[in-house]
Amino acid sequence: MTTSTKHRLIATEEHFAPIEYFEALRDLPIAEGEGTDQAFMLGVTRDPKLVARFSEISERLGEMDAAGIDHAMLSLNPPGVQIFADAAEATALGRQMNDALAELVRSQPERFSGLGSIAPQDPPTAAEEIKRIMGPLGLGGVIISSHTHGRYLDEPEAEPILAAVEDEGAAVYLHPRVPSPAMVAPYRSYGMVGALWGFQAEAGTHAIRLIMSGALDRHPELKIVLGHLGEALPFWLWRLDNIYSKTIGWAGEALGMVKLELKPSEYLQRNFVLTTSGMYDTEILEYCVQRLGAERIMFAVDYPYESGEIAAQSLANTNLTDEQRALISHKVAESVFRMGPA
Repeated sequence: MTTSTKHRLIATEEHFAPIEYFEALRDLPIAEGEGTDQAFMLGVTRDPKLVARFSEISERLGEMDAAGIDHAMLSLNPPGVQIFADAAEATALGRQMNDALAELVRSQPERFSGLGSIAPQDPPTAAEEIKRIMGPLGLGGVIISSHTHGRYLDEPEAEPILAAVEDEGAAVYLHPRVPSPAMVAPYRSYGMVGALWGFQAEAGTHAIRLIMSGALDRHPELKIVLGHLGEALPFWLWRLDNIYSKTIGWAGEALGMVKLELKPSEYLQRNFVLTTSGMYDTEILEYCVQRLGAERIMFAVDYPYESGEIAAQSLANTNLTDEQRALISHKVAESVFRMGPA
């Protein structure tokens, strides 16, 4: 049943981008095959109102207040520094953006927390930055925009990143971006390359790679956050288990399958948390609560691309118990991002 109890409302996928980030997009060389991401973000600069929503705090706070959002978890807009060709330049820009974010959070801690960015182009240095993010900078987790130059976090070179995330108790927000150069071709038609379809295909594929590779057996304490109500994975729980269990015994080796300690669905239920970003369908949210539990779901808007008022109203209209509403609106975020209650 629905309730009218007022709960603290924390939005957990809220992007920012200082002017310096847009300048770097114009000045620094990007990796081959990743021009779509650059073109999209440079297109943002042609819309002064959208630039203001990314970079001006007064504008953001006004929209938060209008929507009844008490607190926002800010993160550098994807793809962050992951498109840049030079690892050292990407690392330096990532540190600069993390410093700017930490300063913003310190200036208004009652309204903002933050997710730091890393440059997976250089995994050992990225691991050190994770320690700085979670330590001296005092941020709440890490955002990684899916693939980096077509490489994924389950691959051997990414082990320092996964180890640092687990050691620091950080949560990784695995955010979509344009599909990797190896898979992007079919998505380039009909507007499918971005949020319409390609984003969820890319991030969902990355999440499945983490599950099916055994990475979550090696790092059982990893906490992965997926936006958009899980990038469609909650609808595949039964099929993941069914196909894996039928195939591992007779064709698994031929297909490159890895023997897992758990069923595929059990990793989603153990290691992943979903957010409502950009998915304001009350019936779908109710389904995800039924399948995964409200303790694995957090509220989010996907600012500045979506409306905080619409997102908040959708949550208010969802058929939830008071405890489920409290979990989704603030309790899960406080736990996952080590925020503590207000």
